[in-house]
Order: sequence, then structure tokens, then C-alpha cells
Amino acid sequence: MGRMTTLARSIALLGLGAVLGGCAAKQAPPVQHYALGMSRAEYRDYTGAKASPCDAEPRWFQDELTAVNGLLARFVKETEQALDPKGLEHAKHLELLEEGLRTLPPVLKVHEANLQALKTCDFRRAGAFPDLARRGGELLTETRERMELGPRIQAAAALREAQKQWREQGGEREAKARETWCPKPVKVGQPDVFFARLSPDGRTEWFFCDGHVVEKSAGGEPTLLSPEGLSKAERRRVQAKKYLDAAQTYPEEEMDREPTAPTLQKPAASAGGGAP
Repeated sequence: MGRMTTLARSIALLGLGAVLGGCAAKQAPPVQHYALGMSRAEYRDYTGAKASPCDAEPRWFQDELTAVNGLLARFVKETEQALDPKGLEHAKHLELLEEGLRTLPPVLKVHEANLQALKTCDFRRAGAFPDLARRGGELLTETRERMELGPRIQAAAALREAQKQWREQGGEREAKARETWCPKPVKVGQPDVFFARLSPDGRTEWFFCDGHVVEKSAGGEPTLLSPEGLSKAERRRVQAKKYLDAAQTYPEEEMDREPTAPTLQKPAASAGGGAP
């Protein structure tokens, strides 16, 4: 009798172990926490844990899908002005887009897998699940479309910053070129070009070591501008044709110009040289 009792107890324990093992196999994966900007969401990676959301508590799964959908909806809304450099929230929206480009892809992959798995669940047509599935699919598409624009938006922002720096640092580049290329002492009447600039409006300027400037507007004829304070003797040494010829033969590729797309051209820091 004692041995029968022991055997029965062993069988019972084995059965309990099998039951507990089955429960453990269906245990939900751990909750993952994700933050994007001011948004927060909690979700579970069922596919990565080789589990099924169909075995999860439907209310929990619904909350997880709702949280990620809400986060994606806010991301799409709060990156709209990343496309508009003149938008009041442009910088903030661009920053959020850049953060999403770095951190969102794994979340999108899990969310898509969870929405796909939902299609096999018995409760897929219950409660809010149909709306969550539909809206989730839309948000996945909208989010990925926004992120596909990310590199182009970033490149445009980088270009604008490069153009701003080009404008702000123009005087510094001109001074450096003068220091590099102009002889000492400078002789008035000697047409040495040390710097040339092509402005976005089409105006071109050639700067000479003796203070003269040849200026040409878009579609116009070049004009020689003399510095103030020249003596009569200095004026007699100035031959306009030599300055105009020096400007005309200055290498176009050495001109300082605003960076343009698609490649960000580096402004010529010390473009210049003696006249040919």
C-alpha cells in the first residue's frame, strides 16, 4: 500500500509538472519599453520569443497595439514640418524624425509581426481589434513613407546650414585669400586677383589686391570699381582693360560660390591666385 501511495504521488507530481510546463510554454514574453520624443509605449515581441499573442490576455494585447498605434500617429503628426524649412516647428520636427530614423525600425518590425499574428487569433473580430488592425496597417505605411523621406530632408537641412555658413564666413574667406595671394607691398595698377565670388543672384565680383573690384550682374557687362582715396598718379597707373581681362580669364572653378544640391560643395577657403 505504501509503495502504491508513493507511486501515485509521483504520477501526480509528473502530471502537475506537465501542466506547469505547458503554462510556461505559453507564458507571455517580457514587456519592452520604448520612448520616442515625448511619446511612450509598451509592447511585447511575441514572434521573437516564439510565442503567439493569441495565447495572451486579449485586453493586454489590445492595450499594447493601442499604445504603439498612438505613438506612431504622434510621430507622423509631429514630423510634418520636417518637410517645411519655414515651419515654426521645423527644427523640432526634424529632430524627432532623425531620432525615429535611428530607433523606430525594430519597433515597426515587431508591430507589423504582431498585427499579422492577430489575423490568426479567435478574438481578432472582437471589440476594438478590427479598428486597431486597420489603423495599425495605415500607420505602418505612413511612418515608413515619412522615414523614407528622412535622408532627403536631412540632406536639405545640411545644405541650408552649409549655405548659411557660406554667407556668414564670406568675409573670413576673402581675408584669408588676400593674406595668401597678395604681394607686399601692394602696387596700385597691378591687376592681381586674389578672390572671386559668384553670388546666388548671378552677380559676380573679382577682388584685386590694390582694392579694385570688377563687378558683373547677371546678364550685364563687367564694370571696374575703383577704391576711394587714390591719388592722381595712382589713377594714371590704372588701366581698366587689364582688370577686365584678368577678371575674364579667372578660372571659374576657383570662384567662391554657394553650396548647391545634390552634392554639398565645400566653399573655396583660399580660392585665388595671381592674375594670368
